[in-house]
Amino acid sequence: MALIKKETVDQILAQADIVEVVGDFVSLKKKGQNMWAPCPFHNEKSPSFSVSPAKGIYKCFGCGKAGNAVQFIMDVEGTSYVEALKYLAKKYGIEIAEESTPEATKAQNDRDSQFILSNFAKDYYQEILFNHEQGKTIGLPYLHERGLGLPTIKIFELGYSLEAWDGFTSKALAQGYQPRYLESTGLTIVKDDKKYDRFRARVMFPIHNVSGRVIGFGARTLKSNDKTPKYLNSPESEIYHKSDVLYGLYQAKNAVRNQDVCYLVEGYLDVLSLSQGGIENVVASSGTSLTEGQIKLIGRYTKNITVLYDGDAAGVKASLRGIDLILEGGLNVNVVTFPPGDDPDSYIRKVGDVVFKEYINAQAQDFITFKTNLYLHEAKDNPVKKADAIREIVSSIAKIPDSIKRQVFLKQCSALFGIDEDVLIAEFNKIFHQNRQQQQKQATSATASRTFTDEELAEAEAYGQETETEPDPELDVIYHHEKEVIRLALTYPANPLSDQGVYMLPYLLEQLDDTTFHTPVFQEIIDFARQQLEQGQFPRSEDFINHPHSEVRTMAINLMSQKYELSENWESHQIFVPRETDQLQYAADTALLRLKRCNVQRMIKENMEQLKNLTDFNAIKDQLEILKTLKVYEDQFSEQLGTVVAR
Repeated sequence: MALIKKETVDQILAQADIVEVVGDFVSLKKKGQNMWAPCPFHNEKSPSFSVSPAKGIYKCFGCGKAGNAVQFIMDVEGTSYVEALKYLAKKYGIEIAEESTPEATKAQNDRDSQFILSNFAKDYYQEILFNHEQGKTIGLPYLHERGLGLPTIKIFELGYSLEAWDGFTSKALAQGYQPRYLESTGLTIVKDDKKYDRFRARVMFPIHNVSGRVIGFGARTLKSNDKTPKYLNSPESEIYHKSDVLYGLYQAKNAVRNQDVCYLVEGYLDVLSLSQGGIENVVASSGTSLTEGQIKLIGRYTKNITVLYDGDAAGVKASLRGIDLILEGGLNVNVVTFPPGDDPDSYIRKVGDVVFKEYINAQAQDFITFKTNLYLHEAKDNPVKKADAIREIVSSIAKIPDSIKRQVFLKQCSALFGIDEDVLIAEFNKIFHQNRQQQQKQATSATASRTFTDEELAEAEAYGQETETEPDPELDVIYHHEKEVIRLALTYPANPLSDQGVYMLPYLLEQLDDTTFHTPVFQEIIDFARQQLEQGQFPRSEDFINHPHSEVRTMAINLMSQKYELSENWESHQIFVPRETDQLQYAADTALLRLKRCNVQRMIKENMEQLKNLTDFNAIKDQLEILKTLKVYEDQFSEQLGTVVAR
């Protein structure tokens, strides 16, 4: 992978104004020192999304999203770190010079060549649709017959492929495109010494990634006697992975985010007809089974999915696995089915957009109600089938990661089926533990067979593996006190504590010289701050906000973000409230003493546990001396904090 030079990254970060960047997507209003708006990442009425111009960060106090200008573009556009940097570089007119190995450069050039060729193909097919005789007499009339107007055709960049063996291929070769890219993108089929077009006499549906680049095509034949498949898609390539792509998401992502729901359909024409009817927050799985990658893609923009099924009962039953995948991904899912013989495309053309919207609002069912009605209809009065239906629905509930949601759905299932909730809970527990054991086996197998990258290994070494151990209440308390010390270090590093030239960060570091933090990210922050001081400079807030480790960035932004500010009107009304900056020495000493006392109390507990296992008299005596010393420290810290330890 090509890397952007550090000097260029620094230039981008320096020029990217957080207010300008965020202001391109949401309307900000000034309140106090910060700018505020309704959060673009979740649905809310009262603004909880804050932008700090001074610190160059944003923070939503509702959903928790936070970061700098680069992270905002990653969150709002669903792009990678490098793509976000390129977006900002383009916005601010910064030329990007990338550095990489020859192999990485070649790989990037290959990808770029495939993107360029795909875009050329899109333009070529559009040209055929609008200006070639076949496009004007076959392609356009078909699209108009399906009710699509020119604005929709142009927004989705639809096209038409000639009824010729090598119409596109010969054109691309004549324009200097290399045969290997024609083959790798799947636009051209190479067989023996022959090269011919994959798509012939078909309406072309370009498939875009979330950034709007064409990565592949879907194509529909218009020949009634054609023996080839009605729909034909580009094959998998280096730039097109169908399991990670949703048709229409590029055009729909802003509407999905703003309306906080994504309508999921099956086909290209479903997306086009609904979008044209004003339902722009719609995407399609393009006829493939829904995948985890596609669900995660939707999850970047909303946690709510409404699946629109056609009236084919067999098709609905076959698609139920997709609902379970959505639940497993932590998203909320509703279901709408259409009358027999109709799909979203045909139904909206039949009844119009107003009635269609009323229909989906009225017919939307949560997955429990939907599956219950479906299975009860099949089971009728058959008790065995009814038991199987209950078990099937409970197995879906077991896939939901949120325990509160699971409890609510179990109660609802109990009411719908008229069965005791305790019976359902017992069945749920059995299925849940079976699923968990299966997942652990799969995870162990996957880990054993997988080779980790150097970056992943370094990250694992720095932060450790996440394990499903029981939470330690004492460590939670220590975490709280460690976090308070780090907050002071990040927020007031160069603030004086007294008239004797004592500053916050050096004071904290001196007091913490023999302290190791239990939380790795806090230790990394402190180590970085110490390195900066040793180099003769106070660390700046942007040093942490733009830190290469995402954990450090996220933690720093969360700790430096303030939800509330004192109104400037208070002083004008002679209401004086002590500010933290007026009592920093007290804040620093209190935070340090609480952390030290908490660490000593944990050491006392650990030493008492060790004492239980000792049998040698001298070892017991030594351990008691250590405990005595630790108790003295505990009393000292408690006395300084003004508290008394009960005996």
